[in-house]
Amino acid sequence: MKRYLLLIVYVLIALLMLAQESVTLTLDDAIIRARRQSVNAAVALNELRQAYWEYRTYRADLLPEVTFTATIPSYRKQYSSYQFDNGEFGFVRNNYMDISGKLSLSQKIWATGGTLSLNSDLDYLRQFSGNVYNRFMSIPVSLTLNQPIFGVNTVKWDRKIEPVRYNEAKAEFLSATEEVAMNTIGYFFNLLSAREAVSIAKQNLDNAVRLHEVAKVKREMGQISQNDLLQMELNELNARSTLTDAESNMKSHMFRLRSFLDYGEDVEIEPIIPEDIPHVDITFNDALEKALENNKFAKNLRRRQLEADYAVAKAKGDMRQINLFAQIGYTGVGNEFDGAYKGLKDNQIVEIGVSIPILDWGKRRGKVKVAESNRQVVESNLRLEAQNFNQDIFILVERFNNQQEQLKIAIRADEIAQKRYDTNVETYLIGKISTLDLNDSQVKKDESRQDYFQELYAYWNYYYQLRSLTLWDYSTNAPLSADFDKILK
Repeated sequence: MKRYLLLIVYVLIALLMLAQESVTLTLDDAIIRARRQSVNAAVALNELRQAYWEYRTYRADLLPEVTFTATIPSYRKQYSSYQFDNGEFGFVRNNYMDISGKLSLSQKIWATGGTLSLNSDLDYLRQFSGNVYNRFMSIPVSLTLNQPIFGVNTVKWDRKIEPVRYNEAKAEFLSATEEVAMNTIGYFFNLLSAREAVSIAKQNLDNAVRLHEVAKVKREMGQISQNDLLQMELNELNARSTLTDAESNMKSHMFRLRSFLDYGEDVEIEPIIPEDIPHVDITFNDALEKALENNKFAKNLRRRQLEADYAVAKAKGDMRQINLFAQIGYTGVGNEFDGAYKGLKDNQIVEIGVSIPILDWGKRRGKVKVAESNRQVVESNLRLEAQNFNQDIFILVERFNNQQEQLKIAIRADEIAQKRYDTNVETYLIGKISTLDLNDSQVKKDESRQDYFQELYAYWNYYYQLRSLTLWDYSTNAPLSADFDKILK
């Protein structure tokens, strides 16, 4: 019976092991997957799509627009006021139906901000009471101009601002993908460090068990004191406790990376230490030049300056309003449909509307002053932000260049600390060094290993920060780009 139970247990364990999928993951693979699968990447893509459709709407607004408007029908059976020839008013009863339609082709005039439209109208009136009759009125063709004289040319300003806004959004998307990479690096190295901590803890436990067994033998032979034996036992207990904590910490970081990369809960991730470290020579002037050319920051400054200038121009344009409305064409009327298109006559309308404040207690002029003051505030903020941006680039370049040297030092220190510990273990076994010296070498080994991972993480973090700011791929020495047409499909 016991054999059958053991067999069942073994089968269940084997099934669980088969169900557990193991994925070996390099840093590059993790970054590629994060850019495709992570929630952060989805947010960046949705923001890009929003900006794209806003830009498409702006572009469509510049093109000719065909519009059909109609009332089909309007029926009225009611009393309405009417003034007779003698000047008296009375009420008369009407019973009629009106149908109207208008086809219009309109185009904004980029140079002036006005609107030019080509129209065709048709109205139909059916009288049901009294003398029943039909009437048609047509305007087969008319050309209409609606033009503000002194107002701000919104079309001109949109043509300046909107392309800059869309380019800013595209640069923002590229920077966001690099920020996704930086988040991936954080999760990846947290798991990598946690797995290394487990590996170190297991190695230390094996050594502690081994040294404890040796210490027992030496104690029986009288070569070490009872205090040394107890210290070896305490080291073993501490090693077991450290391993338990390390395994729990690794599971936590495994869960975070797994969730970020959208893996299933049954996936076991095995991160690979990125040993291929690119050496990049970066100067401040070169990084600043690339950042000002590619980064969203420069485009953001340009857009905000244009928006401030537009606000001033609009405030000045609102101080007085003069609008020109002109229409020329032909019109005709008749009792039959085709009669409305015969015997056409001129149809001309010219209107000039004026709105000039006589006394507004300086309200409009005050709005101009407010807009000008806001522009000065914006310009001051832009200069301050530009200074901070340049400073951040300088500091980042210095830290990255220094980090390359720090990483070399950390690699060498890790190698030395590991060799020193291995040597001290063998030396302790033959009684050449004390327990304190052995413990010290173990602590230094563990610290050096963790320092190596911290320096490696800092290197990649600085590296992708530089990519995010400059939007430059230093591995290929080319600007970062994306197939936006394919992405936005």
